[in-house]
Amino acid sequence: MNPKFAPLFEPYALNNGVIIKNRFTVAPMTHFASHEDGSMSDEERNFLTNRFDGFGLFIAAATLVSPEGKAFVGQPEAIGEKDLPSLREVVRIAKNQGATVILQIHHGGHLSIPELLNGRDMVAPSADEKSGARALTHKEIRDLITAFANAAHLAIQAGFDGVEIHGANNYLIQQFVSGESNRRTDEWGGTIEQRLRFPLAIVDAVIDVKKKYASEKFIVGYRFSPEEPGTQGLTMKDTFALIDAMVQKPLQYLHVSLWDFYKNARRGADTSLTRMQLLHERINGKLPLIGVGNLFTADQILEANLTGWAEFIALGKTVMMNPDLISLITSGQEDRIVTAIDPHKEDRYRIPDNLWNQNMQRLSYLPPVKDDANWQSPDI
Repeated sequence: MNPKFAPLFEPYALNNGVIIKNRFTVAPMTHFASHEDGSMSDEERNFLTNRFDGFGLFIAAATLVSPEGKAFVGQPEAIGEKDLPSLREVVRIAKNQGATVILQIHHGGHLSIPELLNGRDMVAPSADEKSGARALTHKEIRDLITAFANAAHLAIQAGFDGVEIHGANNYLIQQFVSGESNRRTDEWGGTIEQRLRFPLAIVDAVIDVKKKYASEKFIVGYRFSPEEPGTQGLTMKDTFALIDAMVQKPLQYLHVSLWDFYKNARRGADTSLTRMQLLHERINGKLPLIGVGNLFTADQILEANLTGWAEFIALGKTVMMNPDLISLITSGQEDRIVTAIDPHKEDRYRIPDNLWNQNMQRLSYLPPVKDDANWQSPDI
């Protein structure tokens, strides 16, 4: 291996004593490949097997916590005991590749897909005319907090090393944080402090489950998107409030969702600085930050790491295109890392049919930098 890549292979000790063997993270990649009931399919199994060997952290695809929140065809589930066999298989596959394995727990809110809800109402913090979602009742909000906690309990039973609470990409939790989508006038809406009540309640509920059923070694992380468009959309100032609240909780990491690692802030902070730099400075060493965003080559991954703006680098599309990414770097063959999919080599990538068909155009060329604030798709 070229010694310049050594910093990427330095271990990192989380605040609960867990050692992550290197700085490479598999971003949660929605694969559209589970069965209709959320159980693992052969396609999903084939996609995961031998795809991320050598990675320090593997974050599993956004996994549904409650039936009315299904946002993807082929979405995996962590709702009840029937989901344990598939969850355990994800753990087995990840452990065989040497990774610390994290389950991302998720609800789509007004980005859920009506056709997948089997007649259930689509719900959101406030009524949403565009999607047809209705506002959640107080009891339903409490029930959803319990659903996230239940998913964490299932993750513990299945053998996951931790969970990541999905508070990004305009899904339900972010919908509560955003003044654009949360127009409630009760305790769950209003000021940024009140809009943060829902994600903080989920964090508290998950931590309570951890204390009851797992050891201190169980990892709890939180993912967020820093900005949104719209007059009332999230600003960096709002996200600083989120960070300030989260670093007070017994979490192990924060994970930002960005389309471009180097994108500057849009509003609510110094717009001459990148979001990554601003976020890292705000966290101020209290928790490690996972960064992400259009990093394809070994040199790009290294350069992002050397900025000092993130303790871990998450990769999604890069892992899809290079199932042997780590071995290419460690064997000195980093020049063989591909940055675009060859549509004539489908067998090499082992990408599930739904994912291949929906995303071929985006994966078959190096994508231009887009404004992640408008990006609502999973990190692939």
